Amino acid sequence: MRTITAHEFPQEIADVYVRARRLEWITVGYIASSTAFLFFVMGSSQAMRTSFFEDAVSIVPAVAFLVCTRLARRAPTDNFPYGLHRATSIGHLIAALALSTMGLFLLIEGGLKLISQEKATIGTVTFLGHSIWAGWPMLIALLYTAVPSFFLGRMKTRLAPCLHDKILHADAAMMRADWMSETAAAAGVIGLGVGIWWLDPFAAIVVSGSIMRDGWANLRVAVTDLADRRPMKTDGSDWEDLPEEVRQTLENLAWVQQAEVRLREEGHFFMGEAFVVPKAGTSGLTTLIMEAAANVKRLDWRVHDIVIMPVESLSQMKAGEPSQRREMQA
Repeated sequence: MRTITAHEFPQEIADVYVRARRLEWITVGYIASSTAFLFFVMGSSQAMRTSFFEDAVSIVPAVAFLVCTRLARRAPTDNFPYGLHRATSIGHLIAALALSTMGLFLLIEGGLKLISQEKATIGTVTFLGHSIWAGWPMLIALLYTAVPSFFLGRMKTRLAPCLHDKILHADAAMMRADWMSETAAAAGVIGLGVGIWWLDPFAAIVVSGSIMRDGWANLRVAVTDLADRRPMKTDGSDWEDLPEEVRQTLENLAWVQQAEVRLREEGHFFMGEAFVVPKAGTSGLTTLIMEAAANVKRLDWRVHDIVIMPVESLSQMKAGEPSQRREMQA
């Protein structure tokens, strides 16, 4: 059985991919250490407990990226003739589910603590023979967690669009939520220290709400991507321009009268079909179509496979299946 040739990243994108994997390995090591630190100092503070669980779950996107991008770069086989590019979309779904579930659990737990008016206390610990307020180690742990998250998140935010990798973008969003939630947790710890008991569960609710918001946003994008929705930009801010660029490229060919394009996301890449109406008297369609497909693939490295089909009229497209271009104009 003939299989589709395995796609490799262009060299400049491959370099970005290597940097992204390096960042994710650093993230895994850092999160493991920060989670251990938070576990040993969290005490009875609900905000600290929430930050601990958030840190533990925030490792999921990093691990999903490392595993799924490795799978996605495997060559096609007889059983998977299109390759495993959608492994990254599945990884995005797994990360989003983990964030959403944990965020909901912690939100409910924090809310119950606030309603029941369960008042946590922060005592003292002995350090080098001196008794100190236990809140100080907590604040140091939160600082240790927040500062690297800030810088790692910014670096991942820059790399995610270059790779068109939504797991990496979700991880960057999680890093941003991390340092913001650690700030809220610190406010909760300080609140306990000055006797404002409700500030601790309130901070926990704020943190868990942030986790759940990011989780649900990524879950919606992951599910609709797997359902072959029209491609969106990596950050989900708008529709991708590439389908329209492909259409215009085809219509600029001397032998094409009209064209319509449908693309779907397969992990980092786009695949789809183009319907073209050849001009009257066009001959040598086989050669022309092969050249057109090559031109389209040169437009953007993300165009992995494009099937070009000549039709007599664009009205031959299935009813109720409007083109991406018409949807964009609407």
